Amino acid sequence: MALKLDVITLGAPEVPAARAFYAAALSPIVAGTGTGSGTGDPVSLDMHGTGRFELSATEQPAGPGFRGYVLSYVVNQPTEVRTVMEAAARGGAEVLKPAKKALFGSFSGVFRAPDGAIWKLAAATSKDTGTPAETPHPTETTVILGVPAPKTAKVFYEALGMTVDRDYGNKYVDFHPAKAATRLCLMERGVLARDAGTTKEGDGFRSIVFTCRAESREEVDALLTAASAAGGRITVPAAETAEGGYSGRFTDPDDFLWEVTH
Repeated sequence: MALKLDVITLGAPEVPAARAFYAAALSPIVAGTGTGSGTGDPVSLDMHGTGRFELSATEQPAGPGFRGYVLSYVVNQPTEVRTVMEAAARGGAEVLKPAKKALFGSFSGVFRAPDGAIWKLAAATSKDTGTPAETPHPTETTVILGVPAPKTAKVFYEALGMTVDRDYGNKYVDFHPAKAATRLCLMERGVLARDAGTTKEGDGFRSIVFTCRAESREEVDALLTAASAAGGRITVPAAETAEGGYSGRFTDPDDFLWEVTH
C-alpha cells in the first residue's frame, strides 16, 4: 500500500478553452473533446508517459493570488523550453519569468496558464546538446507543493508509503514517482512563490485535486485510514460511486486535496 500521484485534475471555468490551450502549448495526447453540456466534459491529457492530467469544469472560482503549487514540465534542451514558452504565450499565458539560464547550469521559464495554474518549464542544461525537438515532449512532470515546513510534510507522505528521493531538509524534498506518474515535491511556500516569479499571498479554492488509483477497495480504506492517522482530514468517507466504483477524499495537513479511488 503506497500513495501515488496517478492523475492531477485542474479545474477550468471553460474546459474547451483549457483543452485548446494545453493541446497547443504542451502537446499532450488528448482524450475527450470537452464540448459536452454545460462548461464541457472532462478532458484527459497524457504527458507521453510522464504523468496524466485531467481538465474538469468548475463553477467555484479559484481563490485570489498564489494557489500554493507549481507544476513543472521538464524537457531535454533550452531551445525546447523556449519553444513551449512561446507556444504558451501565443495561447494567452502570462509569462512570469522569461526563459533563461538558471542556477547550477539549468535553463527555465515560468508562465501562468489562462486557467490560473502556474507552470515551470525546465531543462537540466543551459546549452543545446543536439537537435531540439520541433514538438517537445516532457522527460518528467512534477508538482511542487508550497508548504510551511517541508520536513513536516515529508513525514505525512512517508506515512502513506511514499519513498523520499532527494531530501534537503526544509529547502526541498521530493519522492520517487510511480511508473508513468507525476513526481511529488515539497518546498517552503515563500521560496516556491519567489522561484515562480510571484508572491506567496493567496488563499481560497486551489482548483486542483490529486488522484491515487488504488488496486482494491481495501486499499482505498487503508490509505484513508493512514491519512487520518498521520494528521490528514477525511473530507469524503469512502463509498460506492454512481459509476460503480469506490472512492473517498482527504486533505493533507496543508489542505491539499486527494482522492483515492478504485
